[in-house]
Amino acid sequence: MGNDGGSIPKRRELVREAARLPTASELKATALESLTHAWTTCPLSDVPLDLSNTVSDWRGRLYNYESVLQCLMPSSSENATPESQEAEFARTGIKSLKDVVKLNITTRKDERGRRFAACPVSMKELGAATKSVYIVPCGHVFADIAMREISDAEKQCPECSATFEERDVIPILSADGVELEKLAKRIEELKTLGLTHNLKKEKGAVKKKRKAAEENEKGTNGESEKRKANGSNSNKPSKGKDDRNDISNRINNPMTASLTAKVLAEQEERSKRRKVIDGYKKSEVVR
Repeated sequence: MGNDGGSIPKRRELVREAARLPTASELKATALESLTHAWTTCPLSDVPLDLSNTVSDWRGRLYNYESVLQCLMPSSSENATPESQEAEFARTGIKSLKDVVKLNITTRKDERGRRFAACPVSMKELGAATKSVYIVPCGHVFADIAMREISDAEKQCPECSATFEERDVIPILSADGVELEKLAKRIEELKTLGLTHNLKKEKGAVKKKRKAAEENEKGTNGESEKRKANGSNSNKPSKGKDDRNDISNRINNPMTASLTAKVLAEQEERSKRRKVIDGYKKSEVVR
């Protein structure tokens, strides 16, 4: 070895740098970049969001209205939807236009003529750096800090004065697990009420309720008919020898029933005696 003009590598040149965890600032920058992309780009079509034509689902994700409409329409050979777009749309869970809310986003322009979304109350720019929410069903968008100033007694949209409930304030593009869990509970509660995300009646909800009511009614009627049948069978006198003419089974008062049974027994005994006497008389005549 040696004398060949080569070099001997050192250890630090052979050993690669150990993988390290990203710092907090790097994680924050990555999250901010991802959130900025979600605020500016439609995930279905990968085109810039049209602020005047933006819709949102129950999770607070943003889409272009035309992209959602295109995915909902049956695809043809001429206007076939790309497979990647169909797969992304299937993950959204959107079944109809009732599953999205049209957003009313206030826009402004800065000194350079750049158009941006702004909160109509606080005048803050809405985007990745500002936590934002919208109200269902009117769809007006505000900064979260501005909505917190509204007292519980008011609960009216600052723009259109429409009343709303606390559950219908939807955070936009939230990554908080607690908020996402609340949103999931909200949509489940609305489904039990037969409502969709935009608080309109779910298709077929009325028929489902009517069908369930009819089934319940049939069940109660069937049980009542069975009870009546069982009651009528139990009230029928048995055809046994002892109960042949027993009317006491249909008498509720025990004392009256016992007296009636005694009277009937005496009448039956008398009829037997008469038959015996009549038969004896006939035999005497024959002799």
